[in-house]
Amino acid sequence: MKPNILQLNPILIPAANEELAALYEVHKLFEIEDPAAWLRERGSSIEAVITGGHTGISQAMLEQLPALKVVAINGVGTDAVDLAYCRSRGLPVTATLGALTEDVADLAIGLLIASCRNICAGDRFVRDGQWELHPQPSAIPLARRFSGMRVGIVGMGRVGRAVAIRAAAFGCPIRYIDLAPMSDLPYEFIPNLVDLARVSDALVLCAAADKAEGIVDAAVLDALGPRGFLVNVARGRLVNEPDLEAAIANGSIAGAGLDVFVDEPRVPVTLRQSDRTTLQAHRASATWETRAAMARMVLDSVAQALAGKRPEMSLTT
Repeated sequence: MKPNILQLNPILIPAANEELAALYEVHKLFEIEDPAAWLRERGSSIEAVITGGHTGISQAMLEQLPALKVVAINGVGTDAVDLAYCRSRGLPVTATLGALTEDVADLAIGLLIASCRNICAGDRFVRDGQWELHPQPSAIPLARRFSGMRVGIVGMGRVGRAVAIRAAAFGCPIRYIDLAPMSDLPYEFIPNLVDLARVSDALVLCAAADKAEGIVDAAVLDALGPRGFLVNVARGRLVNEPDLEAAIANGSIAGAGLDVFVDEPRVPVTLRQSDRTTLQAHRASATWETRAAMARMVLDSVAQALAGKRPEMSLTT
């Protein structure tokens, strides 16, 4: 008999789904009409859970899964999982750390360039036929050069370091903030976020954000200033969204490139309607290459745990 696997989020790689189906009895909770009733009836048979970083899994659900041997997160966010509770059960919680780095860093730079150069607004100008109506060069405001901008990075983990490498290739001076300075980095450490914003032309949020909330507020945005840009590829809650809305509306910052938001998929109207913003739908890791790598890591974590081994990507055991 195949082990029973509970899947809380879809995996978008067909080959991964085929492998899961071949090896396990997969129960997709997101397709079950009455999940609560199903868990009461079948929860005791579940040996592995596959979930997403945003969805996670509640302690209440974990308590309904007494035979559980692993929680495999298809992502890097762990804040929606009670890691302390899982440790108390000796339950491995794995994440796809490292698989997302290159794509998230690519999108961070893409959002920053798009914001500086008004790429989305220029695209709409051409698509809407406005270029023909207004062919004069002054019809589109001048943009901001990205090369050489002073880039401040919030969080120098894998993604922050990858962003720094990319920005440095464009001749950008790099400064950063983290919990402490890192001796292996050649960049200047700034211990205060307001001070970092003040000496930056662009602030790029890459922090894990497991506990931080609203750290980019009016004071930080004011320090960034009317020629400064904000990019967030980390977690929406790092930003005080009403303060960002006000800054975008009144022009106290030049623009923002955002892949994440506080209450996804609901995005404030002010951010959606402004030409100062470049927006994505939490898609930084959404490439075939990265999603395939993430799926492979999830499959490996489940296989290792069900074989009685400690999963290589375990964060709790």
